[in-house]
Amino acid sequence: MRVRFQVCFIGLAVVLMLGACAPAAEPVGETEEALAVPTAVAIIDTPETDTNTESEPEEAGDEYPWWNDRVFYEIFIRSFYDSDGDGIGDINGLIEKLDYLNDGDPTTDTDLGVTGIWLMPIMPSPSYHGYDVTDYYDINPEYGTLDDFRRLLEEAHKRDIVVIIDLVLNHTSSQHPWFQDAVANPDSPYRDYYRWADEHPGYAGPSGPAWHESDAGHYYGVFWSEMPDLNVENTAVTNELQEITRFWLEEVGVDGFRLDAIKFLVEDGATLENTPATHEWLKDYYDFYKSVNPDAFAVGEVWSASRNVVSYVGDEVDIAFDFELARAKLDSAVSGRNEPIGPTQGRVLDLYPSWQFATFLANHDQNRTRSVLLSDDKVRSAASLQLLFGGVPFIYYGEEIGQQGAKPDENIRLPMQWTETGGFSVDDTAVLWRDYFRDYETRNVAAQLDDPDSILSHYRRLIHLRNAEPALRTGSWQLVASDESTVYAAVRQTDDDTLLIIINLGRNEVDTYALTLDNLGLTVGTAVEIFAGNTAVDAPTLTASGGFENYTPLPLPAYSTFVIRLE
Repeated sequence: MRVRFQVCFIGLAVVLMLGACAPAAEPVGETEEALAVPTAVAIIDTPETDTNTESEPEEAGDEYPWWNDRVFYEIFIRSFYDSDGDGIGDINGLIEKLDYLNDGDPTTDTDLGVTGIWLMPIMPSPSYHGYDVTDYYDINPEYGTLDDFRRLLEEAHKRDIVVIIDLVLNHTSSQHPWFQDAVANPDSPYRDYYRWADEHPGYAGPSGPAWHESDAGHYYGVFWSEMPDLNVENTAVTNELQEITRFWLEEVGVDGFRLDAIKFLVEDGATLENTPATHEWLKDYYDFYKSVNPDAFAVGEVWSASRNVVSYVGDEVDIAFDFELARAKLDSAVSGRNEPIGPTQGRVLDLYPSWQFATFLANHDQNRTRSVLLSDDKVRSAASLQLLFGGVPFIYYGEEIGQQGAKPDENIRLPMQWTETGGFSVDDTAVLWRDYFRDYETRNVAAQLDDPDSILSHYRRLIHLRNAEPALRTGSWQLVASDESTVYAAVRQTDDDTLLIIINLGRNEVDTYALTLDNLGLTVGTAVEIFAGNTAVDAPTLTASGGFENYTPLPLPAYSTFVIRLE
């Protein structure tokens, strides 16, 4: 049974004022890691394990799920484009910008080329970020209507763009009618939708208080007092969440979900994350959403070590974000060295089902990539490390132009910089919900569109090449031995194609390096560069097993990327 409530958002102005006037004091809310992520990049200290640097698809010719052919783009609607001049981004504004993402014509290369969109929360909420939901069956009125959203789906699908939405299963807003009734009425049927205690249980959450006092007793909210956790062990709650899932898949028509904070779903006393009961609940939920639509897709947020993340993949969610892999890419881009990224890629491939993980550089909870790397050249290197590897890539809006921003959270979710005047709103005089980053006059989409050396052009070439080359999406991966620490090299290979990826991560040109990889099975030593344009490449001299030894295909300018087809 679906019950609808009308909600009055008392206190909305207070929440927004806190965000504007005292951002450091405002609870983050969405994830405990948002409070804890450091601003500096540090090399991950990973325990030594046996590392296999070669990964093959399960069987030659196996078909992969549809999401392995997609590149996703994460969008915060509030900050993408304002179509009505109120200073807040909206669904109709996103529709106007779809051709920037993908114009639907596979013969053009002027669009970004993404083929999937992940929308941060779009449901009614008293907070700017939307992770505290008050109505799971509607659209935030600041963003538009359900009809607007259905039109977005129609226009996106015309362009072969799939759309997934954030779905928050772990908690609601404290202003959700379920919680309001549970506090006001001791006999409320919604009392058991949440967790209560007469006395404080005496333990905290990973980043702060987990139990909060109210007139009705202490209630559990692992992230924030205004986000009480749902008791998903209550069958009635599970039924509600399944009905919500069915609504968005069947009645609205989304292609899937990004599931927020799933490691916290079921607690076991003071053990708050990764419990066996959480895994069991998610297995049932997986079976449910696949029964509604076998092609439905769910990517999970499990902010944890890779060995924990992989335990959710396959029969609980389809894929999950790998945070250690993301950090390794940034670490190698910062240091200009091919470690830790190469070994980390090998470990990730050993852990997961073939290519069933999500890759990214930064998201809405982390300092933006350009603000961490402090260099456009290093941003391009990091993008190459992400998009020339396998898995399912996710790109946070604005990363493709090197948009900047550092904590607090509002400052990593600033309006998209479209033109030299900002260009976020249809009305240049509009008072924006949050101002641009200070470099918007020179760092914007318009300034980079026709610049072949821009970050935007680099991203477009990478994405379009990935879309065109199956080997870059699901081909096997082998790390190539390099005698130069600044040179990263790997081979992506299918039965029909062999691509050698070379990235100079360093600030100096390198022309005296040697690459070695055996057992490639090549029979003719020819080489053609397919990423960087008309670039002359020396062909390899093949070994007896069809590989190469001490191969130097071309000089490598600083921070350069090459993709060489070996015939």
